[in-house]
Amino acid sequence: MPKIEQKQVVINEIREKLLKAKSAVLVDARGLTVEQDTVLRRRLREADVDYKVYKNTMMNLAVEDTPFVGLRDYLSGPSTLALSFDEDTTAARVINREIKAMPKLEFKAGIIGSVLYDSAGVATIANIPPKAELLAKLLGSFKSPMSSFARVINAVAEQKAEA
Repeated sequence: MPKIEQKQVVINEIREKLLKAKSAVLVDARGLTVEQDTVLRRRLREADVDYKVYKNTMMNLAVEDTPFVGLRDYLSGPSTLALSFDEDTTAARVINREIKAMPKLEFKAGIIGSVLYDSAGVATIANIPPKAELLAKLLGSFKSPMSSFARVINAVAEQKAEA
């Protein structure tokens, strides 16, 4: 297979993944040890995040005509692509947890929820809890006033029953 056809296969692979992804995060992973990289890849795999190093020229061609075209401005130097397919913030959240143990790991940029964020923006978004946790907190906040109201009504009913 000629080189151009081989490159087109890689470009198509990236594009297909991008079209299925809910978010994409670019990371600079220079300076990580093999052990750290292995740990990072395992944690991302466990979270169903696709994490792979591609050549910038391949990614540059692949993002064309996709919602992730804004990443082009950040495709310089070593870049690793992390794609979330289930929840928007998964890749950023997992990488952010690992950054604490691996200070050489850095966010470059990301598109999360159709919005382009720089490294600081991705780090901020990464601190948002998962959707399930947010829903649990919301339901808990609904439940608290209702249970308080029920206790007051019950107390009033008990007072009237005694009287």
